[in-house]
Amino acid sequence: MDSPASDLPLLEILRLGIQPHQETWELQQELLEKRAAGEINDTLILVEHEAVITVGRGGELEAAQSAGLPVVEVERGGEATYHGPGQVVAYPILALPEGKRDLHIHLRNLEEVIICVLAELDIVGQRKGGLTGVWIGEQKVASVGVAVRHWVTWYGFALNVHTDLTQFAGFRPCGLDPKVMTRVADHADLAPATILLEVLIVKHMQEVFGYRLPDPPPLDPGPEPTGGCSGGPSRFPDLPIIP
Repeated sequence: MDSPASDLPLLEILRLGIQPHQETWELQQELLEKRAAGEINDTLILVEHEAVITVGRGGELEAAQSAGLPVVEVERGGEATYHGPGQVVAYPILALPEGKRDLHIHLRNLEEVIICVLAELDIVGQRKGGLTGVWIGEQKVASVGVAVRHWVTWYGFALNVHTDLTQFAGFRPCGLDPKVMTRVADHADLAPATILLEVLIVKHMQEVFGYRLPDPPPLDPGPEPTGGCSGGPSRFPDLPIIP
C-alpha cells in the first residue's frame, strides 16, 4: 500500500532564473554541506545558465576551449556540454538513504523524470544503451551527469528547451557529433518561456522520487475584490524565485 502524501519527504524548490555557473556552483556547495548535516530538506535547484561549457570528469578541457565560450571544469561525471539561456538545468541536492545509494539507479531516475516531462507534451523520450541522457529518436535532448559527496547528490541534468543549438557546434558535446543535439521547441509548440517545463520537472521529481512539496505560505487576501477576474489573489502563485 502506498504511503499517504503526508508521510513523503519534503522537496524544497529554488528557481534562480538566469545565473552564472560559478554562483550556482557555490550555492550547490552550500546546500550540499547543509543537507549532509541535516540542516535542510532535499532541494531542487532550477536555473538557466549564462553561456558556458562545462567539462566533466570524462572530458578533455582543451577540446572544448576551441568553441570560443567560457569553459569550466566540474566534478560531475560525463564529458563536455553547453549550458545557456533557453535550457532548463536541474540540480537535485538529495541525500541518498542507506539501501538506495546506487548512482546508476539515481541516473536512471533522473532520465525517467525527463521522459515523463516529454510525455506530457506528446513527445516520446527514450534512453540509448551505453549512453547517459534522454533522446528523441536519434537526437539528444537532455544531458545527465551527477556528483556525490557524503552520499548527497549534486549536479543533475540539462534539458534543451529553446536552447541555441548552434552553440554546440564548436566542440563534441558528450563526445558526440554536435548535429545530434535537439531541443523540445523543435518537437512541440511551446511558449517562449521555460516555466512550463520547470513545473513539469517539479511534478515528475515528486512522482519518480517520492516527494511532496512544502505547504505554500498563506496568501494575503489584500483588498476586497471589485468584481471580474482580477479582484482576488491568484490561486496559483508562481514557484519561488530567489535573488
